[in-house]
Amino acid sequence: MTDQTAGDPPAPVTIVDVAPRDGLQSDGLIVSTEAKLELIERIVRAGIRRVETTSFVNPARVPQMADAAEVMAGLAARRAASPAGDPLREASFIGLVLNRRGLDRALEAGCDEVNAVVVVSDTFSERNQGTTTDEGIAVWAEIAEVAAEAGVPASVTLAASFGCPYEGEVPVDRLADVVARCVEVGGVEVALADSIGVAVPTDVRARLAVARDAIAAAGTGQHLRVHFHNTRNTGLANVATAVEEGVTVVDSSLGGIGGCPFAPGATGNVPTEDVAYLLWRMGHDTGIDLDELVGAVHWMQSDALLDRDTPGALARAGVFPRR
Repeated sequence: MTDQTAGDPPAPVTIVDVAPRDGLQSDGLIVSTEAKLELIERIVRAGIRRVETTSFVNPARVPQMADAAEVMAGLAARRAASPAGDPLREASFIGLVLNRRGLDRALEAGCDEVNAVVVVSDTFSERNQGTTTDEGIAVWAEIAEVAAEAGVPASVTLAASFGCPYEGEVPVDRLADVVARCVEVGGVEVALADSIGVAVPTDVRARLAVARDAIAAAGTGQHLRVHFHNTRNTGLANVATAVEEGVTVVDSSLGGIGGCPFAPGATGNVPTEDVAYLLWRMGHDTGIDLDELVGAVHWMQSDALLDRDTPGALARAGVFPRR
């Protein structure tokens, strides 16, 4: 249920672009640090103010993210060279961390925010992070505590909130328990992630309800965020449903690149440009320049970065009405 009352204008929605991390992470093409920096700057100049820029993980396991410190150093240099009021100075750059070592590296690199991951199903958690869900919650507790001491906002993404590639259906009661334990830890934000793209709007309503109840019961006040993959072409419907349910922070990936490597037939994340167009037509302010965003997609598709088409639709069809 949304907190918005009848007659109120639609609430502003913040889009968090995850293309530089989740989008590129499992891509077979190793992208240069300079190209990543250009991608991030184009995203920011289109109006995005929160960007998941990189992950501080074992480079042997995720070679694409081996230059995490260099990416953050490059962003710091571009910020320092930009004038007051420049979008780069206003943007918040997020680092993904999976353990204390990753957190220490992210803090040293100067991330504005950190995001941890707790996987709701044990099997996926063990395959993805080498821990059980219980162990993952303990890791999140340490990350949240140390980040708070450092004055850096920390959020947690609950992967496989809607379904697991190994265990199948994830019971709502299981999600409710994991959410409750994670919000008791602290942090500023909790994201429900449809990691393998199985959710439909009825699932979104039901699972947002248990997450809201857990936050209310804990009295900790975390914001809710959603992260949808488009594997079965339900991602945009799920975004619309979440926003109608009162969620005001949505993850997406420029061009729709990325997707879970454990999901058979994965097509990518929900495309940032498609989400921005959807929200604009629904009357929500995102602060995004759609034409600038489409231009960033076209640049991404060029030989300057990927040299291929991306899954998103808006960059092919164009903004309506024509401007």
